[in-house]
Amino acid sequence: MPARDPRSSDFLVLGSGIAGLLAALKLARLGRVTLVTKKEAAESNTNYAQGGIAAVMDALDSFESHVRDTLVAGAGLCDERVVRLTVSEAPARVRELAELGVRFSSRGGATDLGLEGGHSHRRILHAGDITGREIERALVAAARREPRVRLIENHIGVDLLLDRDGACRGAYAMDRRDGRIAAFTAEAVVLATGGAGKVYLYTSNPDIATGDGMAMAWRAGAAMADMEFVQFHPTCLFHPQAKSFLLSEALRGEGGLLRLKNGERFMPRYDRRAELAPRDIVARAIDAEMKRTGDDCVYLDMTRRPRRFLKSRFPNIYEKTLSFGLDMAERPVPVVPAAHFFCGGVAVDEWGATSVPRLYAIGETARTGLHGANRLASNSLLEGCVFADRLARRLGEAGALAAAAPFRVQPWRYGRAVTSDEAVVVTQNWDEIRRLMWNYVGIVRTDKRLTRARARLRLLRREIDEYYWNTVPTPDILELRNIADVAELVIRSALARRESRGLHYTLDCPRPVPSLRRTTVLRRRAR
Repeated sequence: MPARDPRSSDFLVLGSGIAGLLAALKLARLGRVTLVTKKEAAESNTNYAQGGIAAVMDALDSFESHVRDTLVAGAGLCDERVVRLTVSEAPARVRELAELGVRFSSRGGATDLGLEGGHSHRRILHAGDITGREIERALVAAARREPRVRLIENHIGVDLLLDRDGACRGAYAMDRRDGRIAAFTAEAVVLATGGAGKVYLYTSNPDIATGDGMAMAWRAGAAMADMEFVQFHPTCLFHPQAKSFLLSEALRGEGGLLRLKNGERFMPRYDRRAELAPRDIVARAIDAEMKRTGDDCVYLDMTRRPRRFLKSRFPNIYEKTLSFGLDMAERPVPVVPAAHFFCGGVAVDEWGATSVPRLYAIGETARTGLHGANRLASNSLLEGCVFADRLARRLGEAGALAAAAPFRVQPWRYGRAVTSDEAVVVTQNWDEIRRLMWNYVGIVRTDKRLTRARARLRLLRREIDEYYWNTVPTPDILELRNIADVAELVIRSALARRESRGLHYTLDCPRPVPSLRRTTVLRRRAR
C-alpha cells in the first residue's frame, strides 16, 4: 500500500487506554502512528480505574518489598525477572505521567500514598478515586497535541493482516457508524485493547471490554497464556440501578470492613490479613458466605471513617452511592464480586513481543508474567506504563524491524454474506455465553461445571461461526465472535490446570500442586 495512503503508517496501535496512549506517544518519536480505538478515545478500562498506580515512592518502602508483595499475590506463577524490572522502572514511569499532566493527589505538600490489599506499605498514587479518568484526560490531550499521532475513533478491530511469511502487517477495522471495513497497515502492530470482562454476566468493566485484541491475536496464531486466571473484584455495588459500579479496594485500605447482613464480620475467619488479603481470597470468601447464608450480597462498612474524610478521599464513590440513596458515612453499602481483570492474555516477552512477528501486545491484553496467578492491586496501570515504554525502546533500536517483504492489501470482501434479519441470534448467544461463564467458570469451579461449559460452548460456536460467515458483519456480531473465542480459551485453560492456584479455584483439586507450578500455554495455527 503506498505510503501516502492515510491508512498506512509506521506503527498501528489498537486501543486507547493507558498502555495504548503511552505507546502511541512514545512511538511518535520514531515515526507516524495510527491509533485506532473502539469508541471515543477516553472510553477504556483505564478510564474506570479508581484505585491508582503502585510505585515505591516513600523512603520507608523498598523495591524488594514491592517485589515480594507481587510474588506472594501471584501464587508462584509470576516471572520474577519481569516483576523486578517492572517494580524498578515504576518511579520513572510515574514521574513521566506527572510530566504529561496527570495530577496525583497530595497531602501536606507530598504525594498522598494509599494502601490496598496485598501491599505491605503505602505506595498507591491516586487522583482521588478517579485515577483512571485523570490519566485518560491527560494522555488523550497529549495524543491530540502530537502531530505524528493520527487518532481514529469509533472503529472496532475485525482481524489482523498477515503476510505470506506469517508476520503481522496491519488490521482490518470497522467504522462503527456506517459498518464499512477498511485495512490499516503498518510496519508493527500493537494490541492494547484491554481485557474481556464482558465475557461474564457480572463485571466491573465497561461495555467495550469484549476481548477483541486477545481474540484477534488467537485467530492470527499467537500463543495465549494463563487464560484461566480471571480476577473477580470483591466489591462491586449491589443495586438494581447501578451498572457494575466498582467500590475501590482502597476503601478497605482505609479501614473498610466486610460484614454480613446481621452485622457479623467474616474476613478474619478466612485470612490473617482479613479485609487486606489479596483479591482472590476476599472474593472467594464473599462468594462462600453468600452461598452459606443464601444472601444476595454482603456489606462494606465505612462508618468508622468521618464523612469529611470519605468525601475528600473518595468523592466519586461517595457521590455515586449517595445518588442511589446509600450514605456510606451512616450505614454499610451492599457489595458483590464481579469479573474484573484478566491476568492471562497474549503471551509476550519482556519487550511486549508476541509469537507472531511484528505483532506486540501490552496492557491487560497481554500476559507479561507480572501478575502470575493473581494480580496485586494497582499493578495493572503500572504494567501498562512500563511495557509501553519498553516496547517503544525496543522498536527504537537499530534493526529492530528488518526490512519487510512487499505486502499487497486485499480489500475486505463480503462474499455471499447477506444483511441479517435475525439479530436475536446475537443477543441470545451473547446472553447465554455470559451466563454460562458466570455459572460454570466463575469464582469457584469444578470439573463437572467446566465440562458442561465446554460442551455447551461448542454448540454455541457452531451457530455463531455460521452466522458470522454468512452475515454482513456488525459491531455486535464482531463482539459476539470475540467473547466466544475468549470464553473457549478460559475454559480450555481451566480444564488444563489440575490444581487450585491463585484465581483458579476448583473444588476437585482444592490445593496447589508444586509439580504443576507452570504457565498454561495454548497455541493454534492461523486460520
